[in-house]
Amino acid sequence: MATTEFAFNNKVYTATKTLPFQVNYRRELRMGFDIRKKEKNEKAEKFVREMKERHEEARVALVKSQEEMKRQVDRNRKEAEEYRVGDKILISTKDFSKELMKRVTKKLMKKFIGPYVVKKIVSENAVELELLALLRIHPVVNVRRIVKYREQVEGQKKIPLLPVEVAGEKKYEIEEILDR
Repeated sequence: MATTEFAFNNKVYTATKTLPFQVNYRRELRMGFDIRKKEKNEKAEKFVREMKERHEEARVALVKSQEEMKRQVDRNRKEAEEYRVGDKILISTKDFSKELMKRVTKKLMKKFIGPYVVKKIVSENAVELELLALLRIHPVVNVRRIVKYREQVEGQKKIPLLPVEVAGEKKYEIEEILDR
């Protein structure tokens, strides 16, 4: 209340060209200090100087800390591989849920699935892929989660054996037991 009253009484009104307090009491309103002083306040200047020095010291320390953090992170960072539209890639299943991969345990899931084709380069860190609707993930993927697909060398390709149907159930035929 006192602040509002002070502000009201300390405002020069255009009709009277004076302060309301001056009209009522025929003297100027006193605040305990004069804000209109033009002389220098050495304590205030010293305080401002000290604060500027502290801010500069803090800025230098933050820059040094930032450079050290960047150096530590860059030690383990490798250059991102360049991808082009049409490249075949494999997606890491590291962050996929086991429900998405339809597996019983996470450790039995494949590490990478694919190949999928790069549809569009979104940025240097993200690409859009042509994915199957069954996969139910967002088509834009970070480049840290993908690797280029490399065709297998001729003769290296593993041809999966087809299951044999026994009593209405699909079973695989075992050629030999190597160890027990």
